Amino acid sequence: MNATTNHPSKQALGSGARRLVELMQRIGFGRIEQLRVSGGEPTFTPMPRVVREVRLGPEHAGDPVARSADFALKKAVVDLLAELRAIGDGAAVSIEVRHGLPHRLLVQEVANG
Repeated sequence: MNATTNHPSKQALGSGARRLVELMQRIGFGRIEQLRVSGGEPTFTPMPRVVREVRLGPEHAGDPVARSADFALKKAVVDLLAELRAIGDGAAVSIEVRHGLPHRLLVQEVANG
């Protein structure tokens, strides 16, 4: 059984999550900063800040990330979206992106008590 069989497809996502996946694909390597979360979904109002990492020199062998219309989501994307749903409302997050996939999530929230 394929490990991605149980993962939803890109087209099954809501518009905010689909937009986030497409943004990570475009970035390839870098960060998405100050992305707001509302109702467990990424929102793009206000627009997040994007910092792209551009690799230079002979070791750069960057194959472009596939940008097909639909595909099964990788586990890293499924895990990221689950974390955003758990956050709920009001937090700002930063996402480190490697190879077009989320690598690390930083959550900015107000400490309680």
